[in-house]
Amino acid sequence: MRSIRLLFLTVLIGWLSVDTHAQVPFGKPRTATPGDIQLGIRRLNVLGSVLYIAAHPDDENTLFLTYLHNERNLRTAYLSLTRGDGGQNLIGAEQGEYVGVIRTQELLAARRIDGPEQLFSRAYDFGFSKSTDEAVKIWGRDQVLSDIVYLIRKFQPDVIVTRFPPDSRAGHGHHSASGYLAEEAFKLSNDPKAYPEQLKLVKPWQARRLFWNAFIPGQFMSNNRPSETGTVIGVETGLYNPLLGKSYGEIAAESRSQHKSQGFGVAANRGAKIDYLLLKEGDKPQADLVEGIDMSWNRVPNSERIQEQVYKLSSQFNPAQPAASVPALVALHREISQLDTTQVYVRTKRVEIETLIQQCLGLVFEALPADFAATPGGQMEVRLNAINRLNAPVKLVRVRLPQAGRDTTMNVVMKANEQISFTLPATLPATLKYTQPYWLEKPQQKGLFTVTDQRMIGLPENPPQLTADFVVEIDGSTFTYTRPWLYKYTDPVEGELFRSFEIRPDVTVNLTERVYAFADNTAKTVDVVVKANRASVKGSVSLEVPQGWRVSPSSEPFTLNEKLQEQRVTFTLTPQNSNAASGKLKAVATVGGGRFTTGIRTVSYPHIPPQTLFPSAEATVERLNVTVKAKQVGYIAGAGDEVPAALRQMGCTVTLLDEVELGKDLSRFDAIVVGIRAYNTEDRLKYSQEKLLDYVKKGGTMVVQYVTPGNAILQSGLKVSQIGPFPFAVSRDRVAEEDAVVTVLNPSQFLLNKPNKITDEDFKGWVQERGIYFAQDYGQAYESLFSMNDTGEAPKLGSLIYTAYGKGHFIYTGLAFFRQLPNGVPGAYRLFANLISAGSK
Repeated sequence: MRSIRLLFLTVLIGWLSVDTHAQVPFGKPRTATPGDIQLGIRRLNVLGSVLYIAAHPDDENTLFLTYLHNERNLRTAYLSLTRGDGGQNLIGAEQGEYVGVIRTQELLAARRIDGPEQLFSRAYDFGFSKSTDEAVKIWGRDQVLSDIVYLIRKFQPDVIVTRFPPDSRAGHGHHSASGYLAEEAFKLSNDPKAYPEQLKLVKPWQARRLFWNAFIPGQFMSNNRPSETGTVIGVETGLYNPLLGKSYGEIAAESRSQHKSQGFGVAANRGAKIDYLLLKEGDKPQADLVEGIDMSWNRVPNSERIQEQVYKLSSQFNPAQPAASVPALVALHREISQLDTTQVYVRTKRVEIETLIQQCLGLVFEALPADFAATPGGQMEVRLNAINRLNAPVKLVRVRLPQAGRDTTMNVVMKANEQISFTLPATLPATLKYTQPYWLEKPQQKGLFTVTDQRMIGLPENPPQLTADFVVEIDGSTFTYTRPWLYKYTDPVEGELFRSFEIRPDVTVNLTERVYAFADNTAKTVDVVVKANRASVKGSVSLEVPQGWRVSPSSEPFTLNEKLQEQRVTFTLTPQNSNAASGKLKAVATVGGGRFTTGIRTVSYPHIPPQTLFPSAEATVERLNVTVKAKQVGYIAGAGDEVPAALRQMGCTVTLLDEVELGKDLSRFDAIVVGIRAYNTEDRLKYSQEKLLDYVKKGGTMVVQYVTPGNAILQSGLKVSQIGPFPFAVSRDRVAEEDAVVTVLNPSQFLLNKPNKITDEDFKGWVQERGIYFAQDYGQAYESLFSMNDTGEAPKLGSLIYTAYGKGHFIYTGLAFFRQLPNGVPGAYRLFANLISAGSK
């Protein structure tokens, strides 16, 4: 029979359904347990599927997904319309698309725990939205709807479930839009006139029914029984699975706790739990979500014998001798391979059987390059490992590195628990693409990633470019197990870890700052870090600048003899006159006639595999008409932001205040700034609060950036009972429209006049939002400086409140300075300069 390519190479031609309870988070693979294998065998006789749709990472009901995959054995997937790019980051300073990359990997880590597949549309999370209309307008209704239709046609779900209602009860425009678009896609997916260009790859498909998994933000899930009239089904999801040794609540808690960038670690839930489903579209069931849907092999022609074969296989499975089931699995594989392979269940069940054979034999195949990165056309040695850990007849027929053109005939019997290991030198194709997430390869629109290859839409990450094929013979049949190149290394704390093999440019150029702000014509230094990604790189680096700027020197040579060696090159950037234009500064490396214009940034956290991106090597050059009186600024870092760098660009000397620095005399600072969410995350503030307020009372200036109010679900309250010298509360009020009109309430207020006169011009060019988590209930003790609102809403106060306390000044602000300053928004610099200069003469 012909070879079957497993896992990674099949991802572009069909969706895989693999028993992912044999996996734990990336980097710590383990052999499947007998319980995992037993569940996988049972799953072979269930030909039903559910597609779950919501808006963001963390929106999914992990308990319900865990139940569907592990109790009902249904092929299950979560379609998150966005990658969560617009959210805040509790574990680092990343923003925007970098947050999206982190949350993509957190979702994949979650799915490796609870079992379902993970899908995405092209929609970009542009930040909080207050209406469905705004969300679909910015995303592009037709484009995102086409993505959902395409993924329905490709996944072919019997049932679709949405997390949110298509109305304002969803609490977020993205949430309600996900419900609305899912309902529209349900109606269109079987219409060949809808998006006919997709029909080259997929066929029209009609799901039987669509439910809303009733959930309204702000309510506990146990209270989310929908009040609407209609068909409501209650599903007991809090069951215990003895094969896994866990309840679905325990598995779901572990899965949900992977959303670490959002601080969503939760305790395990044990005991009964009802999830409610309200029928929105399709035929009416009486008591079950897949009622009346034939989920047996009867839905595949000429498959009459398979159902009984699986029953027999399941009843005869011996956990102590899993290899004894391999002959029956191979026979079942032969049987299924004779069926119509264009049917999605024929493809997926065949892959599931191949995985079960591997698990029953304890087979391990690895393709381990000698390093974690190389350049196109480079050389790399690859160690190839294969082991059969049980005493069962398996022959390793051949090993291939298809992209490198290496093919080695083996015909070696794999003896029990004896590893076969050898190394092959490989020349990488010169046509390999850099390891850039496919959705970031091209410039994005405001609300949509640019993805031109239809086959890529939906994929959570790039398919590997470099793989190894291990061809084995088992019980008279030939199987090909394909593995990606993975770099394996050992961490002294974490132990054995893996990271994806990366393809990098010959050289990258990183500017050390995102913004270069000029308040006058004084020159600034611009540092560029040149990094070699192969040995023996020689060339020059230069800067491209907007009109009216002078760079010295015009270029600088570099010579990097070793791979990963770095060299710092320094330029002087000077405005030629006061009319020098703001714009983009770009670094360019020239090597052998080739131009390299990308930087390199690796996002690395313990709970996800390292992710390397190659952003454009550019920064913003901004002419600022700004005066700042505060020179010495203390900064209490919160949940990751880049405000300190902006303060330094304004000429401030910034001292990061850790526990040691907070213990010293604070009077040396003109101002102390508290980073976003610091009062939510930093325990040390509960012990330093009295000292900080005393600093204000004696004449200091304290600026507190936004905090989040306590949350009954997340339990993320404040570390202190009172942030300011006088009581105030923090609301969930926000203004999401970045161009919303800002009304000054007291034009004579000194914070709006000294040292910079704040006008309407200073609120132009803001990005993503005006502000979040405004103050409320502050009474007469505080003065609110601004009024603002989103379209159609009442004016909101509390975006920035001020009070004098003793000889000093206290300010709380929900204005999104943490986004504006790193993006070089001039007015945000001017206003922030006034805040920190409140006590300066």
